[in-house]
Amino acid sequence: MGLIIWLVIGGVVGWLASIIMRTDAQQGIFLNIIVGIVGAFIGGLLFGGSINNGAITPMTFLVSLLGAVILLAIVNLVRRGAVR
Repeated sequence: MGLIIWLVIGGVVGWLASIIMRTDAQQGIFLNIIVGIVGAFIGGLLFGGSINNGAITPMTFLVSLLGAVILLAIVNLVRRGAVR
C-alpha cells in the first residue's frame, strides 16, 4: 500500500512542478511520477525530509515539490541553455 501512495504523491508533485515550470505539455503521467520521486530525493538531500522518508506532511510535500522544480530547472538548463 505504501508503494501506491508513494507513486500517487510522486505523480502529484511531478505534475505540479511541471505546471510551475511550464513543461506540462511535454511530459505524460509516467514522467510526472519519475520527476516527483527524483525531485523528492533531491529535495530531501538539499533541505532534509521528503516524501521518500515515509511521513507525508505539508512540509515534506513542499520540500518534494521544491526538489522537483529544481530538477526541471536543471533539465531545462541542460536542454535549452536557459531556465524558463
